[in-house]
Amino acid sequence: MKNTLYLYCSAPKITLNTALLSVVGLVSGLSLSACQQTPDYNYLTGETMGTSYHISYQLPDNADEAAIQASIDERLKQINDSMSTYQSDSTISKFNRLDKNTPITIDADFSRVLDVSKIVYEQSGGAFDPTVMPLVETWGFGSTMTVERLQSPPTALEIAQAKALVDFESIVKKDQTVSKTKNGVELDFSAVAKGYGVDVIADVLREEYQIRNYMVEIGGEISTSGVNNQQQPWQIAIDAPIEGSTVSERQTISAIRQPKNTASQMHLATSGNYRNSVIFDGKRYSHTIDPTTGKPIAGGAPSVTVAADSVALADAWATALTAMPYHKALDVAKAQNLAAMFVVLADDVKADGPESNVSDDVSDDNIDDWQVIQTPAMQALRADKKP
Repeated sequence: MKNTLYLYCSAPKITLNTALLSVVGLVSGLSLSACQQTPDYNYLTGETMGTSYHISYQLPDNADEAAIQASIDERLKQINDSMSTYQSDSTISKFNRLDKNTPITIDADFSRVLDVSKIVYEQSGGAFDPTVMPLVETWGFGSTMTVERLQSPPTALEIAQAKALVDFESIVKKDQTVSKTKNGVELDFSAVAKGYGVDVIADVLREEYQIRNYMVEIGGEISTSGVNNQQQPWQIAIDAPIEGSTVSERQTISAIRQPKNTASQMHLATSGNYRNSVIFDGKRYSHTIDPTTGKPIAGGAPSVTVAADSVALADAWATALTAMPYHKALDVAKAQNLAAMFVVLADDVKADGPESNVSDDVSDDNIDDWQVIQTPAMQALRADKKP
């Protein structure tokens, strides 16, 4: 599973995040099934956004594979040039250095990602906030979280000072420019940019090369269309969030199958904290920060998968739901009619809520101490995709 996304942790990264995945399994908790290659399917891989991408697609007639690869790499470069906080000359880095009330011209990619961020920020009640980094830095969270930090947390004053700079409302978009009304506020799109990158690559395949059968993955965020090389709908497996598990040693707990109709597509993202958490005084804390409280999450779901109309939207929502206590996240997902799947410990399903409100959401995809909890929208989506 990928490290919890940038909005709520400071996992080491080159550009946007550092999930590392393999051809047959995704560290993010998603794995591919039925994607062995045949002569009429091509496979591309490369590096981007601090991680790697993997693409499988059916070759069109007279395809120029080199041209397809070049088109993909060019679009990914454009996204990095726009939104990489690790490029000092990127648009977002320039914006972050600006004083208040100083506009900067933004490109279409930046504008779309900002729009998606605003939607999820508003609908999640601020649980998704691309200006949360001051809190992350104040807590000193890196790629791992330590008990020592919880034993000596920031003072109330330090948290309040950092929270004052977590202010997405101060971001002002007007025409093709963006500015801020408060000095010190910065943007970081790492929790949505990988998903957006997947959407962009899918658009390249569909719009520029009329490719309809494909799977695109960046750092565990996935878009699929049509059928795989066995002429079956793509199926994405969900791993149990077992601490210490690896790509080669993991347990699959569930799977989500794409619709069977020929025009079908699927957009998925998974987020979680099970490799970046610690138990202190009997409670499990993630290094995910709740921007609304300024403190680490206790009782969050170890794994959340979201299906949405775009991978960018799924990416942002998976992060937002991870940044809430589990029962609150489940309530929000239902209220927003999200297709969401939570993998939680069986004991957490019963805690802090009557069993009668949860039992209808429990899936049959359970192993050992883990249970899969689905929103009604996810139940309906999976019912339509059974073989």
